[in-house]
Amino acid sequence: MLMTPQANFTMLAWMPVVVLGFFRFLPPRRAVIVSFIGAWLFLPQRVSFEFLGLPDYDRMSATCYSIFLATVVYDAQRFRSFKVTWLDVPMIVWCFLGPFSTALVNGLGAYEGASAVLDRVVAYGLPYFFGRVYLNDWIGQRQMAISMFVSGLIYAPLCVLEVIISPQLHRMVYGYHGINQFSQGMRLGGFRPTVFMRHGLSVGMWMMAATLIGLWLWQSGVLKSLWAIPMAVLIAGMIVTVVLVKSTGAYAYLIYGVLVLFVAKWFRTSLPLLVLIVLLSGYLGLAASGNFSGESKDRIVSISADIAGEERSQSLQFRLDNEEVLGEKAREQPIFGWGRWGRNRVYDYDWSGELVDTVVTDSMWIQAFGVNGIIGLISIVAVQFTPALVFMVRYPAHTWFTPLVAPAAALNVVIVLYMLDCTLNNQVNPVYSVVSGGIIGLLVQRAPAVSRTPGASHSMIKPSIKSSTNLTKVSARLARKRRLNRALPAGAPRLHDS
Repeated sequence: MLMTPQANFTMLAWMPVVVLGFFRFLPPRRAVIVSFIGAWLFLPQRVSFEFLGLPDYDRMSATCYSIFLATVVYDAQRFRSFKVTWLDVPMIVWCFLGPFSTALVNGLGAYEGASAVLDRVVAYGLPYFFGRVYLNDWIGQRQMAISMFVSGLIYAPLCVLEVIISPQLHRMVYGYHGINQFSQGMRLGGFRPTVFMRHGLSVGMWMMAATLIGLWLWQSGVLKSLWAIPMAVLIAGMIVTVVLVKSTGAYAYLIYGVLVLFVAKWFRTSLPLLVLIVLLSGYLGLAASGNFSGESKDRIVSISADIAGEERSQSLQFRLDNEEVLGEKAREQPIFGWGRWGRNRVYDYDWSGELVDTVVTDSMWIQAFGVNGIIGLISIVAVQFTPALVFMVRYPAHTWFTPLVAPAAALNVVIVLYMLDCTLNNQVNPVYSVVSGGIIGLLVQRAPAVSRTPGASHSMIKPSIKSSTNLTKVSARLARKRRLNRALPAGAPRLHDS
């Protein structure tokens, strides 16, 4: 789909900007973070270029292709650091085994299977991979967390502006509205900002995540100020922005995320996060099996009406009704699903005799279940929950408040909250896949080791012997680079650390 000249130019220019700009002048790790976050926050919506045999060149693929090419050019040795472990199995099933098996079982052929695999790899696999190889230590986790918080600070004034003037920034910059229905930009008696994202729900989720991360970075002492502004002031502004984006889901996620982190701080337990994982897993199991209907569904809708109001409860009712219909269709092919191209959807003839789609797919989980069956549903849930569960075991809650672990702990909570959002919405964001891959990479590296002694002080986080040796080597390498940089003539390119 071709849009305006400025939108097309921006999409085509993104690859040389990433390859020749970010990776040329920034350390590779920082370039990866800036590329993913920058693309998802500012590239135009609904612009794509078709290439035979490849996924369309759109926001998702432009980001992944650019970073892949830049890594080949500037940081090729990074690929050799990746080794598959059992923690990568959920993503392997989600990206490779699930789509290909679905195509074969449905008689769609190996070509369709390969095409489905390639699409899934671009959308999920490559972001996850880049997280695995670039964010697999405490420094990477810290940089990612701070970058997400800073991106929220950058987005906050744009959100406030659109609350005032309505969602117009995408039209003003790219010449057309980024959302399909402008009515989606109105909520709770006012305007709901979309900025350069596909929906106000995506903005709400992002601003919630940035606020939660910033709050924890502040409380744990990782950041006390930014740009000479006290963190208390910045966090207050972010909370106000979250309220203004008018996403009731984001309100609930932020409240629960704060509860999880502060219970970890005060009571040294990650039980609230574990409870959320268990409840979500139970709900998805009941819904996929067809046992979440009737009184159970009505009770949830009634509770929603009491908490969020009649309008929001009606929206939830609509989603659950559609999911019930889609679930019935999915259970006709329960193991591997129906495959792509709308085969998982429900059709009927309208008054004119034309075959039309009769349902709306609002949530990611029902789409995963319908397209790839129970194999797809289990694998995508495991992709989000495996990092959290293993992280809670390896780094207990009493360590989450330390400056070393705090950034990763906040990111870990955000990933679980994102899966909660995926049970209601389908706002795919590759940055969360990058974060998941980074947490898995951190867990695979096994450094540093954390004391598991109950009641241990926060200072009892000591690197293993191997980690200490590696740290010494890194320090020596950095010192060597600094000496070389001082010896270089003025204007010569400087050596950078990744």
